[in-house]
Amino acid sequence: MAEGIEVQLKKGVLGLCVLALLARGNSYAYEIASRLSAAVDMGEGTIYPLMRRMQGEGLVSTYLEESPSGPPRKYYAITDAGRQRLDAQASEWREFVEAVEALLSGKENAGAQAEGNDDTQ
Repeated sequence: MAEGIEVQLKKGVLGLCVLALLARGNSYAYEIASRLSAAVDMGEGTIYPLMRRMQGEGLVSTYLEESPSGPPRKYYAITDAGRQRLDAQASEWREFVEAVEALLSGKENAGAQAEGNDDTQ
């Protein structure tokens, strides 16, 4: 059961992770896939459809660059729209993580009780 949750979480934040990587510098799909695989154990096969979708949404742009070994590589660059999406999703992610951490640690009760105490005074 936990494996299913892990897979769903990874899929849910994959776009956010790609935008975060591209915000640090342009990259080609295989390099992005390799970095994601090392960081969150995400397979290469999920990257290519995601990159096409993100390009279609205007979050990334592409250009070709000659490769020292082989054919030219298609590089991806984050667009202004992609930076705006990254900022919004990063903020949502941080709020979500905080809320989950509060639930896991039991600290959400303290906040709710404090709010309840304010209402009764």
